[in-house]
Amino acid sequence: MADPSSYRPKPGEIPDSPGVYRFRDEHRRVIYVGKAKSLRQRLANYFQDLAGLHPRTRTMVTTAASVEWTVVSTEVEALQLEYSWIKEYDPRFNVKYRDDKSYPYLAVTMNEEFPRVQVMRGHKKKGVRYFGPYGHAWAIRDTVDLLLRVFPVRTCSAGVFKNATRTGRPCLLGYIGKCSAPCVGRVSAEEHRELAEEFCDFMAGRTGAHLRRLEQRMTEAAEDMEYERAARLRDDIGALKKAMEKSAVVLADATDADLIAVAEDELEAAVQIFHVRGGRVRGQRGWVTDKVQEITTGALVEHALQQLYGEESGDAVPREVLVPALPDPVEPVQAWLTGRRGSGVSLRVPQRGDKRALMETVQRNAQQALALHKTRRASDLTTRSRALEEIADALGLDSAPLRIECYDVSHLQGDDVVASMVVFEDGLARKSEYRRFQIKSFAGQDDVRSMHEVITRRFRRYLADKERTGEWTDGDEAAGGVTDGADGTPVGDPGEPPASTLTEDDGRPRRFAYPPQLVVVDGGAPQVAAARRALDELGIDDIAVCGLAKRLEEVWLPDDDDPVVLPRTSEGLYLLQRVRDEAHRFAIGYQRVKRAKRFRSGPLDDVPGLGDTRKQALIKHFGSVKKLRSATIEQICEVPGIGRKTAEVIAVALAGAAPAAPAVNTATGEIMDDVEEPGKTPGPPGEPVSAGVPDDRRGLER
Repeated sequence: MADPSSYRPKPGEIPDSPGVYRFRDEHRRVIYVGKAKSLRQRLANYFQDLAGLHPRTRTMVTTAASVEWTVVSTEVEALQLEYSWIKEYDPRFNVKYRDDKSYPYLAVTMNEEFPRVQVMRGHKKKGVRYFGPYGHAWAIRDTVDLLLRVFPVRTCSAGVFKNATRTGRPCLLGYIGKCSAPCVGRVSAEEHRELAEEFCDFMAGRTGAHLRRLEQRMTEAAEDMEYERAARLRDDIGALKKAMEKSAVVLADATDADLIAVAEDELEAAVQIFHVRGGRVRGQRGWVTDKVQEITTGALVEHALQQLYGEESGDAVPREVLVPALPDPVEPVQAWLTGRRGSGVSLRVPQRGDKRALMETVQRNAQQALALHKTRRASDLTTRSRALEEIADALGLDSAPLRIECYDVSHLQGDDVVASMVVFEDGLARKSEYRRFQIKSFAGQDDVRSMHEVITRRFRRYLADKERTGEWTDGDEAAGGVTDGADGTPVGDPGEPPASTLTEDDGRPRRFAYPPQLVVVDGGAPQVAAARRALDELGIDDIAVCGLAKRLEEVWLPDDDDPVVLPRTSEGLYLLQRVRDEAHRFAIGYQRVKRAKRFRSGPLDDVPGLGDTRKQALIKHFGSVKKLRSATIEQICEVPGIGRKTAEVIAVALAGAAPAAPAVNTATGEIMDDVEEPGKTPGPPGEPVSAGVPDDRRGLER
């Protein structure tokens, strides 16, 4: 690990002008390429105190051993040079979009004497017109099959074409009228090229002129009583319209635009592009990238534009490019796009109308692509096995941690402090064994103390059950307390759980208390130390502990001053991030449920044995809590499901609750007697925090 001060340029050496810089490692390999409006200001940011740098940037500057730069005249030249160097050096710390598949294009080889229509993949060739990309090759073939009736362009390979020329016999498409058969001289090279150009015009979105011309010719044939010719033209028009229906109109006619959307998390980003030509979606593609360094959405968009248009020119760059966020600064990027196209290009964020609605669709596609990418990566058995082995090697474990438990604390400015526990077995989430905790030993915000309490309660239950039965069971402390459903307090002595909580109905021990091989906490060194101290106090020394802080790549171990740095491409790091993020999601969900319940609580919530259904029935019958408070016991008994004993309990509870102050009309000063007390109507029953997690009293912290 190099010290950045060892290769920091001397003051005054770095020019204050636009340029491109390269960081190299000790082996002279380029590890990062960047551009700047002012090289002096930008490079100074890399040589500040390491503690002030983002962890990923800190990793880059400590990996580097030297830095060099090249001065250019304008920011546009810097953008072009940056793209060229990224393509040439493939730096490990730069954003690199990896295509999730090789997309097929509809290509017309206008560089040949007799242009050919075909499906093409891979790098684009000079002199070939491309349309797409398409999601599937069969979609291209279906479209071509419809258009060949109107534009009978050659589709055969070079071998078939030469053989037909030699024998003087066309292929089957020539006999059925779907090829003009230039191989046997039915049309000249000029006539065939004109057909190919009309085909390209139609695919480029200029469809109205062709349809109007065919309709006029059909009308003329009908007037001349050439009904067979008119019928053929009618069928040609139907074929063109059917081909057009395959790509629905999404924007105004003649609109050419590319829409780019980005879905991202802390580790990865997915980019989706919709290509709209002539108001219709003509193609779609997507990329996924690792976020090797801290990067904004605008910077991701800039890199996507470089990837998309770096080797394009002319009409391949549309007049309009719609993005979710603009690069900073936007002027050089827009000037670069204009230079690639040869005319003005509008780069902007859609605010309203059809373009904004279509951008939302592209955004949903990007989010689904990112979720699908993560699902595929997590579901691969080989990948999961490698991830567990990497974690074991990095943490010095004797074997792979087949069961991992992760804990996170969540609160809102010190209120409603809760914690979560998620379980991953063999690299996969076990949602049925997730548990929730309510922090009880203190009030206020103290994540370290909260983590100590949660770990203590979970493993105290583990030890108590082990001592009592010799089996690991699902009990109240391990799950955050078997509660009475009212205030979250545990029922019974934590050291003496009811016998019914120790086993399943068939006598098997509950699997929840199976001890983990690794405990992961969401946090850095303080949280890790608190978890280790809790285990030490309980005498548990056979469970490993580590921590993973949000937005950090370092893995913290107890009693270590320096973190363990896993490689950015490590599957082990990816698994730990997934575990940590899942614990955070589960804790946030529980905290929001508790906060919402607190906000909508009222006097009826304090009535023991009164559930949500009967609360709603009372409010529906009386209209408000205020009217219910003034009702007699006999009137309360009239509500379906309310007996006299329950009515007496309700009356006593409401009589003891202080009524809210009367509402006042600020305009007239009038006291509003019949206004319902605000905030006292019970809301609908709370929804479960997570699908797949049982929301019963067994093993849940309320």
